[in-house]
Amino acid sequence: MTTLDADARPILPSSARRRGARRIPAPVRIGYSLFAAVILPVYLHAYGPTNLLYFCDQAILLTLVGIWLESPLLISMCAVGILAPQVLWIADFLGTAIGLPITGMTEYMFDPAKPLFLRALSGFHGWLPILLVYLVLRIGYDRRALAAWTASAVATLLVCFFLMPGPTPDPGLTPVNINYVWGMSDRAAQTLVPAWAWLAGLIVGLPALLFAPTHLVLRRWMPEAGRTGL
Repeated sequence: MTTLDADARPILPSSARRRGARRIPAPVRIGYSLFAAVILPVYLHAYGPTNLLYFCDQAILLTLVGIWLESPLLISMCAVGILAPQVLWIADFLGTAIGLPITGMTEYMFDPAKPLFLRALSGFHGWLPILLVYLVLRIGYDRRALAAWTASAVATLLVCFFLMPGPTPDPGLTPVNINYVWGMSDRAAQTLVPAWAWLAGLIVGLPALLFAPTHLVLRRWMPEAGRTGL
């Protein structure tokens, strides 16, 4: 039987985990692996390795490893980190499609100068959040995910700000302004506040406004995973 904790959330029993009662189905593992086998080499060839600094691309890799290890921590990290931003991506995509962009973050999806195949692959932003919710339902939510993803995200933001190229008028396919550390446009840095203030806002705002609320929702509504190892 499934036991309940003090907050009445289901906890995946260790005996059930050992029996594989909550294992990720083979078609999901194989299907996602085929997707990763296509998108990762294509992205590396088209954009270069720095493209992997984007949070969403990091989530592709972590989800791949997490699926095969059946790791609640890795899957939960991705869920905490990208569920809310990807909902915003979807909203901006739909808004841009009808001429009412919200942030401009999906402008590239409608840029005819960018290869259609690459833009089609970027459609994973729309379905990966759904897959992550499914995976967390299957293997449980690991509460350590918020701290782990936040630490990784802050380190990534610092690397992107200090070491990666900023916006440029004609970026082409070269990753610039990775994770929007210079503003929402890849063509020009934001001028509303000093650059350091924008970066500080991301470092504080992303965990407070996106990661932590997602963590609270997942902790409340998802089954709790065991906390041994990954």
